[in-house]
Amino acid sequence: MSLSVYATTVELFLPILANLGKMLEKAKAHAEAKKLDAGVIENLRIAPDMFPLKRQVQLATDFAKNSTARLAGIDAPKFPDEEQTLDELGARVHTTIAWLQTITPAQLEGALQRHIVLPLRTRTLELDGLPFIQRWALPNFYFHVTTTYTLLREAGVEVGKQDFLGGV
Repeated sequence: MSLSVYATTVELFLPILANLGKMLEKAKAHAEAKKLDAGVIENLRIAPDMFPLKRQVQLATDFAKNSTARLAGIDAPKFPDEEQTLDELGARVHTTIAWLQTITPAQLEGALQRHIVLPLRTRTLELDGLPFIQRWALPNFYFHVTTTYTLLREAGVEVGKQDFLGGV
């Protein structure tokens, strides 16, 4: 049995994004219970030179949708990165999930050989599909979801490994 691009991308992104959405709901309940000012959790960061929690969520969703779109050879939806509240971040996660659910396995056929050119700030990334998934899409996606999880833990939100992994 061979492993499909769909199975190694969309089928991995969807449950983790759903779990991210649930963690953001727990963060909202925590903020309300602790009577935290708006923006406290959304603007958390561990170090001054890192992105805040809200940007981590934006990037996690971007890596899921943009990587999938590149592999499928289609345009990804554009999100303006204007979310300021946990509710807005949760909505972005759910919008990303809804879009990913429109992708079919057939759209990703041949993606392992698709040459992907991605302009970055300081260079241009060029990889074929498989190394793009292995070295770019999945590591970046998990990095930003894990960083969000870590920031929520640092804030005292009661999330644990099962919240990250879900019902495995």
